Amino acid sequence: MIECETKNKTETPQRIRVGVIGGGQLARMMVPPALHLGLEISVLAESEGMSAARAADAVGDYRDLQTVLDFAANVDVVTFDHEHVPGTILTELQARGHAVYPPPQALQYAQNKLLMREKLVELKVATPKWMPVKNETELADFLAECGGKAVVKTLRGGYDGKGVRVITGVVEVADWLRELAPGDALLAEELVNFKREVSQLVARRPDGEMRVWPLVETVQKNGVCAEVIAPAPVLDGYDTSSRAAQIGKTIAEGAGAVGVVAVEMFECANGDLLVNELAMRPHNSGHFTIEGSVTSQFEQHLRAVCNLPLGEVAMTAPVAVMINVLGGPSAGSMLSQYQQVLAQYPAAKVHSYGKASRPGRKVGHVTVTGDNLSRVLADAHAAARLFDA
Repeated sequence: MIECETKNKTETPQRIRVGVIGGGQLARMMVPPALHLGLEISVLAESEGMSAARAADAVGDYRDLQTVLDFAANVDVVTFDHEHVPGTILTELQARGHAVYPPPQALQYAQNKLLMREKLVELKVATPKWMPVKNETELADFLAECGGKAVVKTLRGGYDGKGVRVITGVVEVADWLRELAPGDALLAEELVNFKREVSQLVARRPDGEMRVWPLVETVQKNGVCAEVIAPAPVLDGYDTSSRAAQIGKTIAEGAGAVGVVAVEMFECANGDLLVNELAMRPHNSGHFTIEGSVTSQFEQHLRAVCNLPLGEVAMTAPVAVMINVLGGPSAGSMLSQYQQVLAQYPAAKVHSYGKASRPGRKVGHVTVTGDNLSRVLADAHAAARLFDA
């Protein structure tokens, strides 16, 4: 087993026990590298039968302080499958001496979009034009400034297209405005006419060591990540990758993040990069790293939160493409299609999340690596499509 560092080498060495709050596919994909590293890994799942159920030591409500305290009592470090644990609970954990990574002081920037925007301004990182709006008048004024069209987001809880609406009139979010708590707001942003979306992944240890993966291009479908190309193809001669890497490092360091940080950006026609969203955990845009990088985002996240030296992030092949399986087979599980998929595309690496099929749901992903982007892209798409049968 891996041993914790101790100030006094005569102390009895302890095993590192990592506790992951959230039982989804991200927790599931942390399990293999944890086992390879000799770490103990425990999961607090929201309900029975979730993706990471096999590693789940507990099932309970992550919004309940006592449930989380009981879970944390049996691990050395707490980390996350998602960003929805209330900050008050995480602050209490920290106050009681538990190691929480990313710390709540950093995680808040992924939990609250307004805090995120304010932090990015402080760090002098470019973003779309934005404004907090509390009523119809403020939103109408912002719409007028943006040519009659804008993006409106709830401050908390939105992901995979949830909590986001593109609007041309105030009435389209009138229900959200009515439901605002006193002093709360929505976030209004300009609708950016971007060239493409890209994502920069960074890993950071508590001691400040950082590693940056190659920039990737992402393609969204109905607000959900559908395709990732690594590295992002060079467009129009702009040196996008080095600028994106610097933006990622600036945010990870400036926010005091620990673990994997994903910075989703718009690349504009003039080459400008505007930060759209942040995630402080392994991210869909980094799934390609399992086969496509020397060190996957999941192993790196574990190394980071355990304050172990970070691994190399170089690509294992010139190109990697990840395609999400959205919805899945109309009958049966992904396993029902394995004979056909694995026979026709032996180079494809298939990841099932153990979820039942449902329209638009992420039930797995397929990754293909190689040296020819057109061929790799075609094979990855074709293999993933067979799971929609």
